[in-house]
Amino acid sequence: MKYLYNPPLIVKKIFSKFYWETKKNKVLLTFDDGPNPVTTELILKKLSEEKIKALFFCIGDNVQKYPELIQQIKDEGHSFGNHTFNHKILNHVSEEEKDYQISSVNKIFKDKFNIKLKYFRPPHGKFQLSTQSLLKKHDLKNVMWSLLTFDYKNDLPIVKFAVEKYIKHNSIIVLHDSNKSKNIILDSISIIADEVRKRNYQFGEADGCLN
Repeated sequence: MKYLYNPPLIVKKIFSKFYWETKKNKVLLTFDDGPNPVTTELILKKLSEEKIKALFFCIGDNVQKYPELIQQIKDEGHSFGNHTFNHKILNHVSEEEKDYQISSVNKIFKDKFNIKLKYFRPPHGKFQLSTQSLLKKHDLKNVMWSLLTFDYKNDLPIVKFAVEKYIKHNSIIVLHDSNKSKNIILDSISIIADEVRKRNYQFGEADGCLN
């Protein structure tokens, strides 16, 4: 069952240049799929209360729709990653489309917010052997995870089980900044923060954890 929450060791060894855990023995909290007008501001308020700096993997289409939320995330000191322009699974599209899905998001962040993106996470966590060279071309680091919370199932006991069972001092944790998890996202953050404190772990920031 562990592989459902934490990818198998053999996969991590084959793709050893991807980030599966943090490098500084700190917990990194990440959010996929935003920004989202229903959840982003709530998440930011909760992160401020818990004194956590997170890494937001954003969808380019959402960035264009809600630039004010990106500015708010930036102003509060969080980090950003590329999650493609409209959440297409890269394994299923042409090389030209792969380039567009990545480069368009990089350009939006640079042109509108003067942010050079460093990090990438593939939609649904799906990648292939060519992903490594593709990301090298776009000067991005592929950030996977060591703890998938399944918050998108909108079932808090699942999140609680995942965190209590599989969190480690160097976990990269996935949550979602989307309507899928809107009913449990604040409680999910609380569960993670409480477990980190209980175990005397520490939260880290993206640049410290991924270098």
